[in-house]
Amino acid sequence: MQVTSKRWIGSAAALTLIQIAASAFLRPGLELTAVSDIASALLLLALLLAFIANARAARGRLRSVWMLLALSWAFWLTDQCGWIVYDVVFRKPMPDMFPGDILLFLAGVPVLAALLLRPHVDPTERSVRFGMPDFLQLMLWWIYLYLFLVNCWQYVWRSSAVYNRNFDRLYVVQILILLTALGVLLYQSSGPWRRFYFLLFAALFLNYLSVIVENRAIEARVYYTGSWYDVAFAASLVFFLAVAAHARELIPVPATVKDERYGTWLFGSAAVAVLSLPAMLIYSALEGSVPPAIVRFRLVITSAAIVATTALVFVKQHRLYSDLKRVNAILAEASITDPLTGIRNRRFFSETIGADVAATLREFRSEADRCARDLVFYLIDIDNFKEVNDQYGHDAGDRVLVEVARRISSVMRASDVLLRWGGEEFLVISRFADRRQANALALRVLEAVREKPLAVDGAVTLTRTCSVGWAAFPWHEGDPSSMGHEEVLKLADEALIQAKTAGKDRAVGMIPY
Repeated sequence: MQVTSKRWIGSAAALTLIQIAASAFLRPGLELTAVSDIASALLLLALLLAFIANARAARGRLRSVWMLLALSWAFWLTDQCGWIVYDVVFRKPMPDMFPGDILLFLAGVPVLAALLLRPHVDPTERSVRFGMPDFLQLMLWWIYLYLFLVNCWQYVWRSSAVYNRNFDRLYVVQILILLTALGVLLYQSSGPWRRFYFLLFAALFLNYLSVIVENRAIEARVYYTGSWYDVAFAASLVFFLAVAAHARELIPVPATVKDERYGTWLFGSAAVAVLSLPAMLIYSALEGSVPPAIVRFRLVITSAAIVATTALVFVKQHRLYSDLKRVNAILAEASITDPLTGIRNRRFFSETIGADVAATLREFRSEADRCARDLVFYLIDIDNFKEVNDQYGHDAGDRVLVEVARRISSVMRASDVLLRWGGEEFLVISRFADRRQANALALRVLEAVREKPLAVDGAVTLTRTCSVGWAAFPWHEGDPSSMGHEEVLKLADEALIQAKTAGKDRAVGMIPY
């Protein structure tokens, strides 16, 4: 543990001892009240600063977790300042329905949010994109419950008995949910993270137990500031400082497939929360045992909650649609791309050749100049490629294919398309070309392949050549529709065979005379 952390905990322990000494030796009165309130406020301030320091040193989701816990202590500190104002400044007892009570409830919301973020797991981008709307829905639903069950009896129709009863019940439910979530995280984690969750569990249990006992004492009119009820609360704050000190060195572990299933649970919980809202709306409209003002208030906040959570559903649906669209685009691109060389494949040819042929035929049927409107097919085959695989292995052969594809691409026009036709054979489709100049591209390909040795394995290089056969579509310029592109492609293949037979490292083109 760092020296700074030890000092924080030592200072907190000293403040707790001051609290104990004041409770033991000072009589109830202004002096005891001031010492107790200020000691508690300083402990809460220390916790706030400790978790802010943790957040500044962390990154990513872990920073958000520590900031959420810091926010929790900011709520506690603000509530404590309210007690100081009443106890020390006004010297009046705290009212039964203190406006700052909501801060005690809200202090648990950031803690629950922090636990739902599962800080021990480093999240994936997908879990952040799709989990955040579910997370926000749960947080909104939890705050909505407080407004529905408690807040309405404080401001809309004042009833101290119902207010205290509902507040206590919801507070206990919050405690049980937090402790249950911590129990699950204890089970799922290990090592330093398990120790962290155990310390947090112990601190929360002691803290909430002290608050519940203190609230009972307040309702029974036996509590006074600085009494022994406050000592347990101060001791729980020392536990929390130990949690903050332990958290400084924690690092999230990478997510696994099992962790990804957590998103399903989060989605299910959020769905249940959203689906409960219409039921709450019906319950509000039909309940006859509460004042009409309460019914109207509940109808308004339930309707607002439905609108807010539905908006978050639309946000998630939009993200799902965008993600599905992106994945489909990736899959579509992969289906028409050769995985080895990264160039197009035969499927791309099948999907696009119809449009290329149609565009070429339209050009030939127009009255414009007949130059540069041909569709030229170049079939390119690496000479003696089998020797590369036999002598150096298939990995070396793959490297040769990748490099030859790169060299062919370097001499093509931007409008031309290069495809892996099969094995060591490539196809270049030259759009809007001129058959009278078609051999120039074939010669550039020959030169690009032979000009430099090809690296195959470390320092090993070899020289390879290629053969090219080409033919132009349409075959008959005067009658463009007389022969389909399939027949022209077969002619280019025949030209390639002639180039191989004639000695390789050469280009043969076929055009009618």
